[in-house]
Amino acid sequence: MARRKSSAVPKAEPTFEVEAYLEAVNAGRRIAEYRRNEGVFSQGDPADDVMYVQKGTVKLSVLSRTGKEAVVALVGRGDFFGEGALTGQSVRIMTATAVATSRVLIIAKDTMVRLLHEQPGFSDRFISYMLSRNLRIEADLVDQLFNSTEKRLARTLLLLARYGQATPDRKMPKISQEVLAEMVGTTRSRVNVFMNKFRKLGFIEYNGGLKVNGSLLSVVLHD
Repeated sequence: MARRKSSAVPKAEPTFEVEAYLEAVNAGRRIAEYRRNEGVFSQGDPADDVMYVQKGTVKLSVLSRTGKEAVVALVGRGDFFGEGALTGQSVRIMTATAVATSRVLIIAKDTMVRLLHEQPGFSDRFISYMLSRNLRIEADLVDQLFNSTEKRLARTLLLLARYGQATPDRKMPKISQEVLAEMVGTTRSRVNVFMNKFRKLGFIEYNGGLKVNGSLLSVVLHD
């Protein structure tokens, strides 16, 4: 009698939870809390750790020799930063500052290297994250070169609200118009003009904080 083949569908592999895994690492990591506007590290500090944001938002900026600050990025929950420590950087090339109350998981460089070598699931997620970040940097460059100030601001707001992700966060952390201007590459007065325009059109809301609506995408897509 022929054996009956099982019709059961193979179970999908469970999703690899990066945060839960990092929290389970016993040695070589610690959790730090930062108040709003408190520094996480400064440009020129030793690059000994890699950071992972569990809560809040952290601003990454660079200070020129003339004292001018340029905001490179804002990272939020689920983002890594300080990964330059893995590429041979002996000192930080950026300054990291908490924009809102933040909780950061700090992983020692040696521990991070060991995890990447020994844990394929974690390594795959980290590499995927870094590739996505590189694509984001390329898109930011194109945005700066070819798009208008209005489009750049709209795109920045959508990215900060994590538009397009499985769980978008419409309510953004409190970010000053000065910081937005630095990210977009314009003046605060120009940002103020466009923010007022977006509010009147219903693209954004001010109700206990800034909320970004998906309809703002029409500004980015409009030719």
